[in-house]
Amino acid sequence: MPDIALRLNQFTESVIREMTRIANTHNAINLSQGFPDFDPPAELVEAGKKALDNGFHQYAVTWGAPGFRQALAQKQKQWMGLELDPDSNIVVTCGGTEAMMTAMMTACNPGDKVIVFSPFYENYGADTILSGAQPVYVPLYPPEFNFDPDELRKAFEQGVKALVLCNPSNPAGKVFTLEELQYIADLAQEFDAFVITDEVYEHIVYEPYKHIYIAGLPGMFDRTISTSSLSKTYSITGWRLGYVIASEAVINGAKKVHDFLTVGAAAPLQEAAITALNFPKTYYEELLAGYTRRREIFLSCLDMAELKYTTPQGAYYVLVDISDFGFKNDTEFCRWMAKEIGVAAVPGSSFFHEPVTHLVRFHFAKQESTLRAAGERLLKIRKAGSI
Repeated sequence: MPDIALRLNQFTESVIREMTRIANTHNAINLSQGFPDFDPPAELVEAGKKALDNGFHQYAVTWGAPGFRQALAQKQKQWMGLELDPDSNIVVTCGGTEAMMTAMMTACNPGDKVIVFSPFYENYGADTILSGAQPVYVPLYPPEFNFDPDELRKAFEQGVKALVLCNPSNPAGKVFTLEELQYIADLAQEFDAFVITDEVYEHIVYEPYKHIYIAGLPGMFDRTISTSSLSKTYSITGWRLGYVIASEAVINGAKKVHDFLTVGAAAPLQEAAITALNFPKTYYEELLAGYTRRREIFLSCLDMAELKYTTPQGAYYVLVDISDFGFKNDTEFCRWMAKEIGVAAVPGSSFFHEPVTHLVRFHFAKQESTLRAAGERLLKIRKAGSI
């Protein structure tokens, strides 16, 4: 038989999803793949039932049901501070994953270079390669996961077409400051490049940090392709509702890419999600309060287990240092921990371009009782993991 595409040799299957399978095998508490174990808001679930009962069973408009796009434009206007036209500034996608791929394929020609900060969500490298582009990795340095301005400038000087910005960051939990975003914006304008954002954790930013949309900075709307989804904000990762927000010229291209990738997102779920997009500001305050509590609970569990970590500024992940456990690498440690301790995490090496093998990523998007149960299991990790 013929050989499959050579580009597939440049990346592996998802390590995150692999760790979920390992967690299921050992009945471990799954703190690897970032999805909640609690239900979405009751009003949203009820809206989903009504949508199914009211005949929304056929294709919606390819780039998004009109009512959904209108509600999304109004919601994002409040947060982004931008006037958004639901017809010319939005494409609705099958989750944030497709939104990122749509953005990448809209912005990049084969052979273009794309800056990716490391550590990075594992999809970005694969998306760049699948779209025919070449990733240029720029490190973020712990504990604050800041970039070196000179290194970033040198990356832009290579003639890049775009930079991928995950803010807040997965897996580092970093929230980029206004000064950092302005520096990125200045370089993007100087070197005529796009900034492709992933802002799925835009509403999960802990005090005193603030989320700033780079698209709202002066001169940046026309060169920013903002992607996000409803998955994390409304606890509906299985609904697969994402979106791209950009200028009309970019969106006209994104509509074509999206149309031939997936045709359209699920019509009844778009209809139902209008309810969530119309939630009052208090919903987002309560969402953040809930995740702030979960962060406090889980970090206290790590403290009691005497595990070293970097406190996340946003999102719901935490990187933990396992360098003093004596394992060969992070993958070996994660497999051992799922089997022997009953808690699953993701090897940090799957997020780094650099040879980093001493970190693992946990997530805390779980019920408080689940986090405490995980904490109880982690209490025995020091004794069991001394090798």
